[in-house]
Amino acid sequence: MHFLILALSFCVHATMPKPINVILRDTEGKQAGTATLTPLINGVKILIDVKGLTPGEHAFHFHEKGICQGPKFESAGGHFSPAESKHGFDQVGGPHAGDMPNILVGNDGRARVEVINTSVTLGRGKSSLLQAGGTAIVIHEKHDDYKSQPAGNAGGRVVCGEIRGT
Repeated sequence: MHFLILALSFCVHATMPKPINVILRDTEGKQAGTATLTPLINGVKILIDVKGLTPGEHAFHFHEKGICQGPKFESAGGHFSPAESKHGFDQVGGPHAGDMPNILVGNDGRARVEVINTSVTLGRGKSSLLQAGGTAIVIHEKHDDYKSQPAGNAGGRVVCGEIRGT
């Protein structure tokens, strides 16, 4: 009986996509940190390790295009929202699949945060971050208010990383 459970567990993990490492760049194109995206059975675990930000809360989201052309990163498009929902955890009809909780940056300008997003995958389908052309992680200059359209009144884009399959 235990062998059967272990064998099934192995089969599930053997078919899971591998983690993806994303380089995060600031508006000048310098490396500002990394993000590691690890597939889960129900979602994706995101480990952000970033430096050079102003202390306080910052919004971060998945964006619909895997293009991070500075200095404003507008090339990343809007928030990743395959279901075309509204923005924000506090909005009726929300959130976008790419909406995530704010991160807290310390007085030293660094943040190391782990978040689980159950609305996206690294597998196949329309909720996959591995769409043709990729997607992006964007960190904003201010916090997300979780309701204002289309992006939570989070201000400019200060860090961006392109998500692409291996």
